[in-house]
Formats: sequence, C-alpha cells, structure tokens
Amino acid sequence: MNLADYNTLQKILKSEGFNTKKSLGQNFLVNPDVCPAMAQNACNKETGVLEIGPGAGVLTRELAAAAKKVVAIELDNRLKPVLARTLSDKDNVEVIFGDAMKIDLLALIGEKFADCSSVAVCANLPYYITSPIIMMLLEAKLPIDNITVMVQKEAAERLCAKVGSRESGAVTVAVNYYAKAEILFEVDRDSFMPPPNVDSAVIKLTLRDKPEIELRDEKEFFRFIKAAFAQRRKTLVNTVSSSIGISKDLLREALNAAGLSETARGESLTMSELALISNYICERK
Repeated sequence: MNLADYNTLQKILKSEGFNTKKSLGQNFLVNPDVCPAMAQNACNKETGVLEIGPGAGVLTRELAAAAKKVVAIELDNRLKPVLARTLSDKDNVEVIFGDAMKIDLLALIGEKFADCSSVAVCANLPYYITSPIIMMLLEAKLPIDNITVMVQKEAAERLCAKVGSRESGAVTVAVNYYAKAEILFEVDRDSFMPPPNVDSAVIKLTLRDKPEIELRDEKEFFRFIKAAFAQRRKTLVNTVSSSIGISKDLLREALNAAGLSETARGESLTMSELALISNYICERK
C-alpha cells in the first residue's frame, strides 16, 4: 500500500468519508521520499517509537518498517476507520486515540516500550501546536533519545538557531537547554495534500544527558528567559524589570558581574551568559 501516492490516499480517505480539518492542521504527506528519511533518522530495529498525530498513517507505515514497535497517538476519532485500513498489515503498531498533551506519556512509555533498547519520538506535527508539543516532551524529561519532527520551516529555523543569534528566542534557549537541535532537510509545501501555505523542515532534537549550563534554580531561569525575550527591541534591564519585577539595579549588577554591557539585549546573549545572569539574580534575591 503506497500512501505516498496522491491518488491512493485520496481514494482511501474518500471511501471512508473523511475530510481534512483546517483547525487540526491536517495536511497529509504525499512525498514518497520524506517519511522514509524521517524514519531512518529517528530509529533502528531495537527502537520503540512514539508518534504524535499519525493522520492517515503515511509516516506510521515507514516507522513500522524501521522500528521495533510504534505507538501512535491520534486526536481525531474520525481517523479510526482510515488507520484501521492503512495499518491493517502492521502488527507492530498500536494506535491510541486521545490528546497527547493530556496522556501520561511517562507511564505509556514504561508500559509499551519495556522491551525496546531505546525510545524516540517521530511526528509530522500540526503547525498550530508545534512549540507546545515539543516543550511538553522536553520538560517532561521522558526517557527518550531523540525527537524527530516535521515543523513549519520558520519554526525550524527558530528552534534550531544558535543561542545569541538574531533568529533565537525564548523557545530556542529552552530547546538548547534540553537538547542539541539540527535541521535535517527542508520539505516543499507541494509535498502535502492539501498543500499548506508555507514550506516545512524536518528537525532532530537529540536529548542531552545533562544540560551544558549549571543553574541555581531551573524554574527561575526559564521565568527569566521568558521575560528577557518578551520585548526584543528593549534592553534586557528594561524588559526583565517590567515583565517580572526584578529591580534594574540588580539586573545591572548581574550584567556587570558577567562582564556584559548594561544595554545588552536578551537575544544577543549566549547560554552561558544567560545562566550567569540568572544565577547571580537567584543568589541575591
């Protein structure tokens, strides 16, 4: 069954009375080269793969061929008959219908992948929920090796930007704290049915054994980071002071202690510099 063939996929969806919902970001992949490449980058024959949003099962079939086991979580119950049909010959795939943001993924991984040597996440994520899903996976500190996902190209560039570059933001810092991020390849909008209005890219986040920076208080660090990037045109002193109420004097002291200009902006600072400032503040609050 070649689900990457436009006519085949369209015929299956039509026969099951399924219509895509724009609100769920449903754009099914019909480029035959993309899913095999994603699967090969994400896993091997001893890997258990958690897929979020299998859609019609295009990527799921490739993951089933490359991995030991696949558990796919699908939000849209209307896809039950479609997935039952497209995955009927894949005995190492289990589909769970529910909201990945609400499921206990730690318990699920422990139950479903106990016999796998490693666990990975692989998904073609709906654009509207890209950052929430990725941050949920990272912050949960799940026992996974990597996250290989397709996202909007602009989001990929932001997620994988170098911290301290113009393209970086609060989410860049957060991702870099937990993982090493890289863009694997770009995917043209015509690779989807129906085609979205933007191009995409596949990224891989390889989780770190431990962060590259040491923090006094992880929660306070991310609170500080969110404030530091809240108003990009303003200096760090002004935006952090107005966002979370840390005094300007203390912020200036922290910048001076780190050997930085008092007019520095959050986007211009490296991970280690941001950690130095946050740690200084935590020690003196």
